Amino acid sequence: MPYLTAPAAARRTAGGEQLGFGVPGYAHPLLAPAEWAELARPGTPLHWAVLNIADGPGSRPDPHCLEAAGRLRNARERALHGGSPDDTVRASGGRLLGHLDLAWGERPFEELIADARSFIDWYRIGGFYLARCPAERAELPAVRRLTGTLHALLAAGDSADDGGRLVLGHGTHPYPGYAEAADQLVTFQGPWTDYRWSQVAEWTADYPPERFAHLVHGVPRTHLEEAMRIARWQGAGTIFFTDRNDRNDRNDQEGRGNRDGRSGQSDPFAALPRYWDEIVSRIGPGISE
Repeated sequence: MPYLTAPAAARRTAGGEQLGFGVPGYAHPLLAPAEWAELARPGTPLHWAVLNIADGPGSRPDPHCLEAAGRLRNARERALHGGSPDDTVRASGGRLLGHLDLAWGERPFEELIADARSFIDWYRIGGFYLARCPAERAELPAVRRLTGTLHALLAAGDSADDGGRLVLGHGTHPYPGYAEAADQLVTFQGPWTDYRWSQVAEWTADYPPERFAHLVHGVPRTHLEEAMRIARWQGAGTIFFTDRNDRNDRNDQEGRGNRDGRSGQSDPFAALPRYWDEIVSRIGPGISE
């Protein structure tokens, strides 16, 4: 059984509150048409999905990504503001988030803002996913400056309701002050072999489940229920579980992997898990925002 050390307040979701999906980035719509179609299907409990063209928005609007973004945006509008009966029970009408790579704090502020403007102007995204976000206290002021500027840009746009949504992709528990810098933190990203023995930071008990997300690869079908139980016990409201594995795990151990453990062809989150329909049915539709 997982080794979980969680204060009582952190175990808020143990009673079965609604989980939803956060999709850290499917492959290009031409390579993953089924994946992008599933995001807009009525009844899919989607909280957010990340659009990443070329480690960011790319150099010009991509017509295929424009189409996929439009379908997801329209699905959100139907879910939140009426439409068919099926759409009205769709989880939260998932937001489309633009992918900004912070490179652990090494990317210049001006470059990130330029990418953000392109995402807003071209794809009318509803927020941002800040990948490889720093987790240490020393980098918090710079991240606060960035998230404050991003919220202002989103609020000035015409596509992001409620000022948009910002998700910090730490992949681990950061310094607690980061919880006040964005709407949601990814406090676990990695393999099932680590997740099943993971522990939750005690400070997370001060926040509701919708403030935390867990992204786990290599989860066997036979352990789906256990993985969902861990997420609820640790107080995560957003998840993405897949049975696909990261081939870079082995490369990292042999010294051949890149710093963030990703290459375009080996990202386990780039495709649907083989048990997608099963995990959708286990979570079920519902309104969460």
